[in-house]
Amino acid sequence: MLKPVALALLLASLLTSVATAQTPAASAAAAAPAAAPAAPVSPAKKALVAKVLLLQQPGIEAMARTMVEQPALQLMQQAGQALQQRVPAEQREAVGREIQADLRKYVDETTPLVRDRAIKLAPTTIGAILEQKMTEEELKQVVQILESPANKKFQSLSGDMQRAIAEKLVADTQPLVQPKLQAVQQSVGKRLGLTPNAAASAPGK
Repeated sequence: MLKPVALALLLASLLTSVATAQTPAASAAAAAPAAAPAAPVSPAKKALVAKVLLLQQPGIEAMARTMVEQPALQLMQQAGQALQQRVPAEQREAVGREIQADLRKYVDETTPLVRDRAIKLAPTTIGAILEQKMTEEELKQVVQILESPANKKFQSLSGDMQRAIAEKLVADTQPLVQPKLQAVQQSVGKRLGLTPNAAASAPGK
């Protein structure tokens, strides 16, 4: 099972990701004046919006998976630091495998929940914007673009492109990010009372 510190940080990271995504929209909604009643949407336009959402579903699912995986990846980086600092060398490999298994279980169990919710919310969020902001003719053009062979090929390469830049970005920025990440981790841990005071005074191995 995840240690209390790891679980707290993981939940905090996930909740922060969701709150960050929701806060601007909520603030805008509160500040916006009352809108006039929207004009009825024709069945043809609703069908086009539904088609766009269906074609975009892989992207929606990918976004949901990213929201789940991001805090797990951050926690994995933090766990790597803790392994070096607090776990005897002969135990690090075994403990590392256990942590990876915990995080994989979290991702495997949580991704379907967030993915299904994202798909369910799409018609009333993305779909509502498309109905309000785009004409039927524009939606027809969007469908044609999304269904084009060139776009399908481009989308099929998106995973490879994201992995390529992510791997290079992590390697290039790790020396810059790692000290800052460690500092904020210690600060947050102290504020939450999760960082043992003895860790700072433990003798080096």
